Amino acid sequence: MTGTRAEAAYLRALAAFKTPTLDLLHGRYAPFVVSALSLMFSADRPTVAVADAHVEVGEMLDQLRAEGYEDDRRRLPAASGREVCRYWVKVGWLGQQIEGETEVYRLTAHAVRALEIADLTGGGSRVSNSRVRTLLEAVERLAGNADGDPARRLRRLKAERDALDAQIAALESGAADPVPDDELLEEAENVLHLSRGLPADFTRVAESIKAMQRDVIRDLRRDERPTGEVLREYLLRGQQVMQSTREGQAFAGALRLIGDPERIDALTAQLHGLLSRPFAEMLDATQRTELDMIGRRMELGVQEVLTAQRRASHVIAGQVRTHDPARDRQVDELLRDVIAGLQAWTHTRAPETPVEPLRRLPVAHIGHLRQSLGDIRPPGAPAALASQGQDVEFLDADTRAWGGPHYAELEAYVARLGDTFDLGEAFEGAADITRRPVDLLGLLEIAHRGALSSGEGISIVEAVRPDGTARRFAFEAVTAHARKDSE
Repeated sequence: MTGTRAEAAYLRALAAFKTPTLDLLHGRYAPFVVSALSLMFSADRPTVAVADAHVEVGEMLDQLRAEGYEDDRRRLPAASGREVCRYWVKVGWLGQQIEGETEVYRLTAHAVRALEIADLTGGGSRVSNSRVRTLLEAVERLAGNADGDPARRLRRLKAERDALDAQIAALESGAADPVPDDELLEEAENVLHLSRGLPADFTRVAESIKAMQRDVIRDLRRDERPTGEVLREYLLRGQQVMQSTREGQAFAGALRLIGDPERIDALTAQLHGLLSRPFAEMLDATQRTELDMIGRRMELGVQEVLTAQRRASHVIAGQVRTHDPARDRQVDELLRDVIAGLQAWTHTRAPETPVEPLRRLPVAHIGHLRQSLGDIRPPGAPAALASQGQDVEFLDADTRAWGGPHYAELEAYVARLGDTFDLGEAFEGAADITRRPVDLLGLLEIAHRGALSSGEGISIVEAVRPDGTARRFAFEAVTAHARKDSE
């Protein structure tokens, strides 16, 4: 029996020392990790931008090395700030998330718990009257609520009422003595002790929600059940994510107590009032700041959990809407191939081996691409259009007036101009019926059948549309030469 109990206790201790909390406190660089995390994160700075964190950790290492700790390899990591932070993420001391468009670090519940145990604030845990009274009152309240005898509960409530009546009477008669400052100081330290556990509690709830989100996505992508059943169940869990975990249910009960803005405002006002009392001067600067930030710490904790809840609901709902088992399996296989490739690459490369960046995507090398199933080119030129010996007849003269160039009239006109003529002058001398804008193009086409040469200067001509409106065109002077028959 003794061996069994010893083995059980030993196994529990082994499991505890495998948690990130104790690994942080007993690690090789534990003093530096605790000091760096306590400096970077505070009640009014729960998240730190990734780039800022890398710079701050690097500056801390440089400062400590400059102070003479450069050769102390057992206490300072020989790495850059970025490498140190990435390692902290890997071992579970820091978490990464996106806030707006910025990637930030946040302490995990394990890291918060480790900082509480290290207790760098100077308010170490010790037995005090206030703390013992808090414990006794909690036990008494628990026993009273669990008591099933109405008579005993009634006697207990009457005794509490008599004690309150005695205090009221003493205050009304002026016989009540003020509470000594030493006792008020003990109660303030007890309040600080209780408040230090809040960040870890809130972070633990948020992390449980994120873990549930990952479980839901993993189960959904496995596609082990009918799609309709999966959709119904996980849509419901996405809408009621807060009630799906034990921590979430506990937080929902606490939210009813501290989620009221008026109560938070009243708490803030009470804390400001306490800091103005004489006993508050006995607290050091860190304790006074911590006491003043209790309300803000509660607000940030509630906001962290609610943000995790909204993000989980959004991710689960999006996965349900875009659920495609075949595509998900392809993505999983692709990621596994990438991870396997990275592992194989790291086994053949030293840490200091430079990595050539991928400057452009690779191009597929195709030996031969079939162009066509057959030759689509015609066997020869198409036959010339047959001439009917007469122009096309138009039912409406206005339609012809707005039509294409008058080739017949223009060809007859060009034949009278001789072997060489200026295109601009020829157009200006043409009849009005052949001086439309399209006839200028027709005249250029006819002249192009021979030879063209550029002249000096610019030719400016005026074309007249069928409705009488004029339009001027400017182009480089062109001289046309008639084509010789021998050519």
